[in-house]
Amino acid sequence: MTAAPAADMTRFNTLWGGQTISNFGDRITELALPVIAVVTLGATPAEVGLLTAAVWTPNLLSLLVGSWVDRRAHRRRLLVAADVLRALVLLSLPIAHWLGVVTLAQLFAVALLAGVGQVLFNAAYPSFFVALVDRNRYVDANSKLSISRSASFVAGPALGGFLIQRLTAPIALLVDAASFLASAVLISRIDVAPAAPEPSRSLMSDARAGLRYVLGHRYLRAGLGCVTTINFFGFVAQALVVLFATRTLGLPVSLLGLALGVGAFGGLAGAALAPRLSRRFGIGRVMLLGAFLFPAPTAAIALAGGPHWASAAVLSAAEAVSGFGVMLMDINLNSVQAAVMADDMRSRVAGVFGTINYGARPLGAALGGVLGGVIGVRPTLLIAAVGGVLGCLWLLTSPLPAIRTLDGGPP
Repeated sequence: MTAAPAADMTRFNTLWGGQTISNFGDRITELALPVIAVVTLGATPAEVGLLTAAVWTPNLLSLLVGSWVDRRAHRRRLLVAADVLRALVLLSLPIAHWLGVVTLAQLFAVALLAGVGQVLFNAAYPSFFVALVDRNRYVDANSKLSISRSASFVAGPALGGFLIQRLTAPIALLVDAASFLASAVLISRIDVAPAAPEPSRSLMSDARAGLRYVLGHRYLRAGLGCVTTINFFGFVAQALVVLFATRTLGLPVSLLGLALGVGAFGGLAGAALAPRLSRRFGIGRVMLLGAFLFPAPTAAIALAGGPHWASAAVLSAAEAVSGFGVMLMDINLNSVQAAVMADDMRSRVAGVFGTINYGARPLGAALGGVLGGVIGVRPTLLIAAVGGVLGCLWLLTSPLPAIRTLDGGPP
């Protein structure tokens, strides 16, 4: 596939702008959905865990969706459709709020359908990305996208907490719906040649080929094992963080949003420094460091307590270290994967990762909800921290830590 000239970054910048806008909206929804469940509807830990799981459950179909996307020539249309779907789904909650009929069942439906849109977007995105960016700019481009995502974690939770406090959580979701519509408009303006669709075969045959390709690829297999382990245990914790902060620590939603926003400066720093650190110490080593720093701080959250300011400070510090780590891991791992995979397998590889990595997230969230109700939230968070760190073993037993640069061909 021929990449766009390095001098012409206008199209990538348009994609970057769309992703930046939708990222900020996402932060509001990530806070608003569990707040509606916990504060408005009085959900139990198990119900909150299942709600988090519902967002990610559609990823279990990612492998089939990726195989289907490989047959489509116009990936841009799929990205736009995914954004529009998510906007319409989120609009249903403020409408239901105005009518006074918001229910837990609707929250689950919104979570599931928004997850479907995310799966479709993720499947179509890899081929779209490599059509806009030269290979030697993958790390820099991923860094820019990650800076925007990290910036959304800085301002988004505080903005979300303020909007939820002032307008109620369902009304705050209007902002995320608008962000998806803005992203759809921007992406629709990007001129990209249609991809060459794969010959028509059965979806199951294509899916099996994608799975064999990933599991037989030493770089992709190790990366998949690492992120799946980390994210499984990460969602054991994530399912309980809002409940733990609001009920156990007693933090107001506005202070919780502020704490998460301040902590997100760590992710912003990680995204900005990742290219420089990778050039200095090597892509693989920085990736490994990030894989450790990402899950480990969950243990600090489990031990938080005392006055509200102290609890908020611990939460912010843990989020900062974790955010710094995930940027080091994601930027480098995504860049290596973009460099080593075959062009005709990109959507199917995304499908494999979505099915296994993202598919593990609802299982982790559901387990977190169950464990939180059975053994308590604090012990569950400690288990999540230890389990997540074990994901580093996948990298340590692979050739990934030895990669220093992507210049000069595939590693």
